[in-house]
Amino acid sequence: MSVTVLVGTQWGDEGKGKVVDILSENYKIVVRYQGGANAGHTIKIGEQEFILHLIPSGILREDVNCVIGNGVVLDPEALIEELQFLRSQNIDVEGRLFISHNTHLIMPYHKLLDSIKEEGKNKIGTTGRGIGPCYNDKYARRGIRIVDLLNKDELVKKIKLNLEEKNAILKNVYHRSELNAEEIIEEYLKFDKLIDPFVKDTALFLNRAADEGKNILFEGAQGTFLDVDFGTYPYVTSSNPTAGGASTGSGLPPTKIDSVFGIVKAYTTRVGNGPFPTELNDETGEKLRKEGAEFGATTGRPRRCGWFDAFLVSYSRLVNGITEAALTKLDVLSGFDEIKVCIGYELNGKRLTSFPSDITRLEKVVPIYETLQGWKADISGAKDFDELPANAKNYIEFLEKHTGIFFSIISVGAKRKQTIDRRK
Repeated sequence: MSVTVLVGTQWGDEGKGKVVDILSENYKIVVRYQGGANAGHTIKIGEQEFILHLIPSGILREDVNCVIGNGVVLDPEALIEELQFLRSQNIDVEGRLFISHNTHLIMPYHKLLDSIKEEGKNKIGTTGRGIGPCYNDKYARRGIRIVDLLNKDELVKKIKLNLEEKNAILKNVYHRSELNAEEIIEEYLKFDKLIDPFVKDTALFLNRAADEGKNILFEGAQGTFLDVDFGTYPYVTSSNPTAGGASTGSGLPPTKIDSVFGIVKAYTTRVGNGPFPTELNDETGEKLRKEGAEFGATTGRPRRCGWFDAFLVSYSRLVNGITEAALTKLDVLSGFDEIKVCIGYELNGKRLTSFPSDITRLEKVVPIYETLQGWKADISGAKDFDELPANAKNYIEFLEKHTGIFFSIISVGAKRKQTIDRRK
């Protein structure tokens, strides 16, 4: 049996979708354990591109079962759209997709309040998908879960109670129109009928599968530095994308997890606001964005781009317990004469020994760079590590040295086959 947690090591958008698709060949179950439809995982098979937001990327392999765990916040509209898309591509989801009955539901008022708050002065840079407000209700113990759909009387009571508060905020604070309780109730009762075949006690399902020796892969959304505890707070998501979130977001205990697999982009990007020490607001940053097609799969927003930050990724290795990783988008760096790598930070003339936990310090750090020679060759067809140019191999080995992570998979293009596998 092998139970592996896959995590993004930076600010998300590291290419997790492709890597999950590759790894899932050796797993029977793929589990999404946190986040919501604010994440987008892109997989390219041949000339066909799939963008998934809620359903684990393993669904593209017909012998893999997929689970949406209790740690996810589920948007009914987004899920239905995704199911329809997969069916239109002749991908069978019936009997293969299971959704935890404890999963919290994103309600219309969550999305509305999220969007309104992003119009204000204190912007976080969220997608406006209602993720944060839904998690707020979850931890305030007033959330609505899938299991609540089973009891119409209780559902009606909970929705009306929530709307009393939310409508008061909409009317008196934001001067917006109130939402209609009956319309929301009708909408979610219809949704209940659509997803009923998928709902399951997934914690029981996963524990039984682990006990039977089945291989399980956990697919995190976003990345380590968007983690609500270990990220660049408050410019973070509202859940735990780090490896520890896999247990609380699924019900499979940490004693049954064998390893943590990291996803590391060959340079650094982030979406939304917040500190970014190696960001490049120049022609080089624009070149990385253009060559890497760095636009959000969910929102289409241009991503902020910068040089690789080994100090940041080494901290990610520490808090996740990463044992090995995939290095993605190495091909994007082809054509650069020189490539810089941040190996540490200085603050007020002193070199830091640990990653800053507060953004006021992180915003003031000065990256310590080392410069490596680039390569001009097209590496997108490379199948073996030894086929890479010498400078590309030097770059990989330099990153391994300064992050403490071995890159067992190297992605040299968006397609499934454009991969160097060093696990063999």
